[in-house]
Amino acid sequence: QVQLVEIGGGLVQSGDSLTLSCAASDGSLSSYAMGWFRDAPGKERESVADISANGDKIYYGDSVKGRFTISRDNAKNMVYLQMNSLKAEDTAVYYCAAGHRIYYYWQEYEYWGQGTQVTVST
Repeated sequence: QVQLVEIGGGLVQSGDSLTLSCAASDGSLSSYAMGWFRDAPGKERESVADISANGDKIYYGDSVKGRFTISRDNAKNMVYLQMNSLKAEDTAVYYCAAGHRIYYYWQEYEYWGQGTQVTVST
């Protein structure tokens, strides 16, 4: 199976910015639509952003619209999540996932990374 690895989590202050990165272990990332998802304490998994394999389709969850930007560089086998104006409620474990296309439900994505913790303090 494709293995995904997220990098870039950490502890930041509210209002700060942070960028997460994700790569596929076998260099196959360009073949997949990619999504970012998060698990916050006591909440169901939330879809944060999705991007098609060639980058021409992008979707954002309502809670992050205008603050987060998903992008990809297929030549570098990387997908990114730029997070601006971070809030305490953005605190979560963030996962990247890969699928054959953008899916409406997160459960349909095929491959998942190990997650990276983002903590936003106030």
